[in-house]
Amino acid sequence: MTGAPLLEVRDLVVEFPGRRGTVRALDQVSFSIAPGEILGVVGESGAGKSLTGASIIGLLEPPGRIASGQVLLEGQRIDDLPPARMRHVRGRKIGAIFQDPLTSLNPLYSIGRQLVETIQAHLPVNAAEARRRAIQLLEDTGIPAAAQRIDHFPHQFSGGMRQRVVIALALAAEPKLIVADEPTTALDVSIQAQIIQLLQRVCRDRGAAVMLITHDMGVIAETCDRVAVMYAGRIAEIGPVHEVIHQPAHPYTMGLMASIPDMDSDRERLAQIDGAMPRLTAIPPGCAYHPRCPRAFDRCHRERPELLQAGATRAACWLHDAHGGASA
Repeated sequence: MTGAPLLEVRDLVVEFPGRRGTVRALDQVSFSIAPGEILGVVGESGAGKSLTGASIIGLLEPPGRIASGQVLLEGQRIDDLPPARMRHVRGRKIGAIFQDPLTSLNPLYSIGRQLVETIQAHLPVNAAEARRRAIQLLEDTGIPAAAQRIDHFPHQFSGGMRQRVVIALALAAEPKLIVADEPTTALDVSIQAQIIQLLQRVCRDRGAAVMLITHDMGVIAETCDRVAVMYAGRIAEIGPVHEVIHQPAHPYTMGLMASIPDMDSDRERLAQIDGAMPRLTAIPPGCAYHPRCPRAFDRCHRERPELLQAGATRAACWLHDAHGGASA
């Protein structure tokens, strides 16, 4: 991807103050997304994927707060905007798609009313033009008989159709960035594929950037240009999706890939990663992954690695330190 990034996240730190002290949930997370690019963010539950998305779109649950770092959209900092300004940015420049469409739709309003109000809140159009745009959005997202169904209510749509409506809402103000948090998890496989194709088309046709948060490496492989693998609130590895999947550089990514069934392989048992991700209140010193890592050595227990160049990707692993890593 050429040109300036559309989204830049720089050294993002998110903390949750509590009775027993402050918990650091995201620890110096940095990445960028270019216009027209889909970045996948993957990892186990609790790795910090959704928290990263919530921080970008300004929907951190209190008492969570951004303690340091910056979020820049088109070169402008947005993490320190007052709530009213951020609401405008969130609707106009950033679209959000969540896992459960029912949390994004008001059950008391028709689909059309919700779309028209969103369009008119962010674009200078009258009600008739907004309704035309709403019908076109529903058609674009694959809702059949959109002109008739626009006046239906959320409960009159299936789960897959509701998710399409949510995507239409996210696209209503023609945003530059779409943050999609597990948008296909609650859907069956055939609907998943259609939603993925829809996101890809939005990227291609509108030049929007997409941050796709998921725990499904299959969805990542099908959809994304690059992928960031998260572990215990940090990025463990980031790079082109093909390289990360086929030549993972971080032992955690290697473990994730080995645990996925391979139709071309004749192995009888899937590999597994022993142990569990540490609680945020008990992250070990050094590399957070070292208690579970089969390749850990002395330095991993003491020093925490930054992202290091590892072929076509970057990995937070001392195995890739040219100045004193262990022999692989």
